[in-house]
Amino acid sequence: MAGTTRPIDARGWIFEVEDAEATADTWLPVAGLNTFTINPGENEETADVTAFEDEGMYSQDVMQRGATLAIAGQYRIDKTSKAQDPGQAYIDTVWTNLVGMESQGRIRYRHSTQTKWAIWTATVTPGEQGGGTNEKTTWGATFTRCGAPTVADVVVTP
Repeated sequence: MAGTTRPIDARGWIFEVEDAEATADTWLPVAGLNTFTINPGENEETADVTAFEDEGMYSQDVMQRGATLAIAGQYRIDKTSKAQDPGQAYIDTVWTNLVGMESQGRIRYRHSTQTKWAIWTATVTPGEQGGGTNEKTTWGATFTRCGAPTVADVVVTP
Protein backbone atom coordinates (compact mmCIF):
# COMPACT_ATOMS: atom_id res chain seq x y z
CA MET A 1 0.00 0.00 0.00
CA ALA A 2 1.69 3.15 -1.18
CA GLY A 3 1.71 6.04 1.22
CA THR A 4 1.15 4.09 4.45
CA THR A 5 4.73 4.31 5.69
CA ARG A 6 6.00 7.53 7.17
CA PRO A 7 9.40 8.74 8.38
CA ILE A 8 9.92 8.91 12.14
CA ASP A 9 10.85 12.03 14.07
CA ALA A 10 14.45 12.19 15.28
CA ARG A 11 13.24 13.68 18.57
CA GLY A 12 11.53 10.36 19.37
CA TRP A 13 14.82 8.55 20.09
CA ILE A 14 15.56 7.62 23.71
CA PHE A 15 19.08 6.98 25.05
CA GLU A 16 19.89 5.52 28.46
CA VAL A 17 23.09 4.43 30.19
CA GLU A 18 23.31 1.68 32.78
CA ASP A 19 24.39 2.77 36.24
CA ALA A 20 26.95 0.05 37.00
CA GLU A 21 27.30 1.38 40.55
CA ALA A 22 23.63 0.75 41.41
CA THR A 23 22.64 -2.41 43.26
CA ALA A 24 19.56 -2.96 41.07
CA ASP A 25 19.14 -2.88 37.29
CA THR A 26 19.21 0.92 36.85
CA TRP A 27 19.12 2.79 33.55
CA LEU A 28 19.60 6.57 33.47
CA PRO A 29 17.96 8.56 30.66
CA VAL A 30 20.32 11.07 29.03
CA ALA A 31 18.59 14.47 28.77
CA GLY A 32 19.29 17.56 26.71
CA LEU A 33 20.04 15.78 23.44
CA ASN A 34 19.32 17.41 20.12
CA THR A 35 21.36 15.28 17.73
CA PHE A 36 22.66 11.73 17.38
CA THR A 37 24.52 9.71 14.78
CA ILE A 38 24.76 5.93 14.63
CA ASN A 39 27.57 4.72 12.36
CA PRO A 40 27.04 0.95 11.88
CA GLY A 41 30.17 0.59 9.72
CA GLU A 42 32.70 2.23 12.06
CA ASN A 43 35.70 0.01 12.88
CA GLU A 44 34.81 -2.51 10.18
CA GLU A 45 37.78 -4.45 8.85
CA THR A 46 37.87 -6.49 5.66
CA ALA A 47 40.21 -8.95 4.02
CA ASP A 48 40.86 -8.95 0.29
CA VAL A 49 40.04 -12.45 -1.02
CA THR A 50 40.37 -11.65 -4.72
CA ALA A 51 41.94 -14.50 -6.67
CA PHE A 52 42.90 -15.16 -10.29
CA GLU A 53 39.61 -17.00 -10.92
CA ASP A 54 37.68 -13.81 -10.06
CA GLU A 55 38.79 -12.52 -13.48
CA GLY A 56 39.65 -9.04 -12.26
CA MET A 57 36.53 -8.56 -10.11
CA TYR A 58 37.24 -7.54 -6.51
CA SER A 59 36.09 -9.77 -3.64
CA GLN A 60 36.34 -9.36 0.13
CA ASP A 61 35.25 -10.88 3.43
CA VAL A 62 34.29 -8.82 6.47
CA MET A 63 36.64 -9.82 9.28
CA GLN A 64 35.42 -7.40 11.97
CA ARG A 65 32.20 -5.49 12.57
CA GLY A 66 31.96 -2.35 14.63
CA ALA A 67 29.76 0.64 15.30
CA THR A 68 29.72 4.00 17.04
CA LEU A 69 26.95 6.13 18.48
CA ALA A 70 27.49 9.85 19.00
CA ILE A 71 24.99 11.85 21.07
CA ALA A 72 25.13 15.59 21.60
CA GLY A 73 23.07 18.45 22.88
CA GLN A 74 23.07 20.84 25.80
CA TYR A 75 24.61 20.49 29.25
CA ARG A 76 21.61 20.13 31.57
CA ILE A 77 21.16 20.88 35.28
CA ASP A 78 18.26 20.74 37.72
CA LYS A 79 16.98 24.31 38.27
CA THR A 80 16.61 23.81 42.02
CA SER A 81 19.54 21.63 43.07
CA LYS A 82 21.90 22.72 40.26
CA ALA A 83 22.87 19.04 39.89
CA GLN A 84 23.78 17.88 36.38
CA ASP A 85 21.32 15.60 34.58
CA PRO A 86 21.87 12.10 36.08
CA GLY A 87 22.57 10.43 32.71
CA GLN A 88 25.05 13.11 31.64
CA ALA A 89 26.64 13.15 35.11
CA TYR A 90 27.15 9.37 35.12
CA ILE A 91 28.88 9.54 31.74
CA ASP A 92 31.01 12.56 32.76
CA THR A 93 31.98 11.62 36.31
CA VAL A 94 31.94 7.82 36.40
CA TRP A 95 32.15 6.12 33.01
CA THR A 96 34.70 8.40 31.33
CA ASN A 97 37.12 7.93 34.23
CA LEU A 98 37.23 4.14 33.95
CA VAL A 99 40.11 2.39 32.19
CA GLY A 100 41.06 -1.16 31.29
CA MET A 101 38.46 -3.88 31.76
CA GLU A 102 36.26 -1.50 33.75
CA SER A 103 36.00 0.97 30.83
CA GLN A 104 33.19 -0.99 29.21
CA GLY A 105 29.63 -0.15 30.19
CA ARG A 106 26.23 -0.44 28.62
CA ILE A 107 24.03 1.96 26.68
CA ARG A 108 20.61 1.26 25.24
CA TYR A 109 18.50 3.14 22.75
CA ARG A 110 15.23 2.92 20.85
CA HIS A 111 12.67 5.07 19.13
CA SER A 112 9.48 5.78 21.05
CA THR A 113 7.58 3.73 18.44
CA GLN A 114 9.73 0.63 19.00
CA THR A 115 9.05 -2.20 21.47
CA LYS A 116 12.66 -3.36 21.83
CA TRP A 117 15.82 -1.71 23.13
CA ALA A 118 19.08 -2.02 21.19
CA ILE A 119 21.74 -2.63 23.86
CA TRP A 120 25.47 -2.17 23.41
CA THR A 121 28.40 -2.96 25.61
CA ALA A 122 30.66 -0.04 24.78
CA THR A 123 33.40 2.34 25.76
CA VAL A 124 32.71 6.05 25.92
CA THR A 125 34.68 9.10 24.83
CA PRO A 126 33.51 12.42 26.26
CA GLY A 127 32.67 15.16 23.80
CA GLU A 128 33.80 18.75 23.80
CA GLN A 129 31.87 21.28 25.87
CA GLY A 130 31.63 24.96 25.15
CA GLY A 131 29.56 27.88 24.01
CA GLY A 132 29.59 31.55 23.16
CA THR A 133 28.16 34.66 24.78
CA ASN A 134 24.55 34.08 23.72
CA GLU A 135 24.58 30.29 23.56
CA LYS A 136 23.86 27.37 25.86
CA THR A 137 26.72 25.09 26.91
CA THR A 138 27.13 22.07 24.64
CA TRP A 139 27.53 18.49 25.81
CA GLY A 140 28.20 15.18 24.05
CA ALA A 141 29.67 11.69 24.12
CA THR A 142 30.63 8.99 21.62
CA PHE A 143 30.14 5.29 22.34
CA THR A 144 32.16 2.61 20.57
CA ARG A 145 30.44 -0.77 20.53
CA CYS A 146 32.39 -3.73 21.92
CA GLY A 147 31.07 -7.10 20.78
CA ALA A 148 27.70 -7.89 19.27
CA PRO A 149 24.63 -5.81 20.08
CA THR A 150 21.71 -7.37 21.94
CA VAL A 151 18.02 -6.50 22.27
CA ALA A 152 15.54 -6.46 25.13
CA ASP A 153 11.82 -5.88 25.36
CA VAL A 154 10.61 -2.49 26.55
CA VAL A 155 9.08 -3.02 29.98
CA VAL A 156 6.43 -0.50 30.91
CA THR A 157 5.90 -0.16 34.64
CA PRO A 158 2.61 1.33 35.85
